[in-house]
Amino acid sequence: MEISSTQNPNIKAVVKLKKRRERDAQSLFVVEGNRELNRALESGWELIEFYSAPSLFSDEVADRSFPLDAPPADKSYVCTKEVFKKISIRENPDGILGVFKQKNLLLSEIKLSEAPLLLVCDHIEKPGNLGAMLRTADAAGVDAVIVCDAQTDMYNPNVVRASMGALFMLPVILCESHELIPWLKQHHINILSTTPQSESLYCEKDLTKSTALVMGAEHEGLSEDWLQADMQQIKIPMLGSCDSLNVSNTSAIILYEAIRQRNRDR
Repeated sequence: MEISSTQNPNIKAVVKLKKRRERDAQSLFVVEGNRELNRALESGWELIEFYSAPSLFSDEVADRSFPLDAPPADKSYVCTKEVFKKISIRENPDGILGVFKQKNLLLSEIKLSEAPLLLVCDHIEKPGNLGAMLRTADAAGVDAVIVCDAQTDMYNPNVVRASMGALFMLPVILCESHELIPWLKQHHINILSTTPQSESLYCEKDLTKSTALVMGAEHEGLSEDWLQADMQQIKIPMLGSCDSLNVSNTSAIILYEAIRQRNRDR
C-alpha cells in the first residue's frame, strides 16, 4: 500500500535520521539516489528499509529493478511524491532511498598493502569536503581513509552525496588522533602533512614508501596531537595571492603525486 501521509510513523522515523543525534543513537543512516544506493548494496552494506516514489523515477531508474538486495516485503515502501520529498534532502530527488546500518570498522581491521597509502582527515568540518576527500581517496586507491576527531558526521547525508558512494567502496575508520598516531608508528608508516612554511615541495618527497597523508581543517589546521607527532612536512607551491587551497584539492594533488611516483617504473 502506498504511503500518502507525512505523519506516517515510518516517514517520521526516517526524517529523524537527518539529525546526527538520531543516527548515532540508532546506528542507522540514510542513503539517497540511484548511484549511491546501488554502490552501498554492491559493497555489502546492510539495507534495513527501502523507500521509493515511482512518480519521481528518472528514465535510468525506471528501467531497473530496485533495490539489488531487497529487504523483506514488509520493509519496502512505496510513497507518493509529496511524502518522498519529506524524507529527501535533494532538490530533485530520483525517488530512491534506503535506510542502512552503520559500520564501525577498527584500525586493526585495515588490510595494509606492502607500502600502504592512507588518507587521514583530522577535524574536517564541512560535509562537502569530507565527501570529496572520500571520492578522491577511492579514485587514488588508498588502503583506507581514517577520520580523526570528527567535526562532521561520516554518515551525514551530504557526506554520502558528496562522496558519490565512495564511502561504501573503501575502508573508512573513525578514531581519535591519540589512538592513531601510535598505531601508525607501530606499523612504520611515515606521517606526512602540508604547511606553507615547509622547505620541501610535495613532489620532492618519496611517496613510494608507507605513507599517511594527514589533512587538517582549513580554518584551524592540524590539531595539537599531530603538531607534536613526528611528522614530515611538505608544501604545494602557491604562485598567486592566496596562501591555502581547499583541503579536498590539496589531498587530490598529493595523492595523485603518490600514484605518479608509485607507477613511475612500471
